[in-house]
Amino acid sequence: MQIFKQKKYLQKHLRTITKGKSIGFVATMGSLHSGHLSLINSSKSICCITVCSIFINPTQFNNFNDYKNYPKDYNNDISLLKNIACDILYIPQVIDIYEEKIESRKYNLGKVAENLEGKYRPGHFDGVATVVEKLFDIVNPNIAFFGEKDLQQLQVVKKLVSITNRKLDIVGVKTTREPNGLAKSSRNKLLSKEHIKEASIIFKCLEYCKFNMHLSIKKLKLYIKNQFLLNQNVQLEYIEFVELNTFDKIKEWGGEKTNAVCIAAYINNVRLIDNIIL
Repeated sequence: MQIFKQKKYLQKHLRTITKGKSIGFVATMGSLHSGHLSLINSSKSICCITVCSIFINPTQFNNFNDYKNYPKDYNNDISLLKNIACDILYIPQVIDIYEEKIESRKYNLGKVAENLEGKYRPGHFDGVATVVEKLFDIVNPNIAFFGEKDLQQLQVVKKLVSITNRKLDIVGVKTTREPNGLAKSSRNKLLSKEHIKEASIIFKCLEYCKFNMHLSIKKLKLYIKNQFLLNQNVQLEYIEFVELNTFDKIKEWGGEKTNAVCIAAYINNVRLIDNIIL
């Protein structure tokens, strides 16, 4: 695996090795886990060359402490990527991405960026879109892979590709989970074993929706809110039922695989999100 810290050297290398070859790209913020590795393996199964980036993007954080405390383990990340034979790793400094201005561009992403995370984290998706577009410009991939765990982000990236008329396929990869169902996340490293055990309530509630779609959305939402009230260690931020592609809130079920149930919650001041597509 070859490692680059500056885009000019990465781009020069890519120009020499990619003629006629497809490039798969996985953008991460590091502190890698098996969920990230599943994205790399998905790319390797389809593309000739796989590029992974590790960059903790400052413009998508609403809370500076969250940005400052975001888990970092670059040596372990490099070891994991070497073990699965990732071709190229790009680990830039902030100045290599943003140069003189560390700020987000403003995008017209539409409704898909307004609800849920868009509401609770103002400006977050402008920050995501900014860094993703910059990384796409640098790597110029044919296919980019994103996890379904961050489902709204996945839909926002698809919207970004559409409005910028970029010739690029976006592939969503299924969520990888802990043995108790908790979605794999870099933030899980900030939780104790007891916290991880308690956080299983998130997936349990999502599974309840899956097996009780005969109930109304109103009843399911009430059930989930009550479950969180019974568990004082996990604070529910939101529970919403949305149309998968637009992220419009729904009151009635649509067709199969057109609905998503999304939850955000806090445990020990660590924010976790998860979803299920139904």
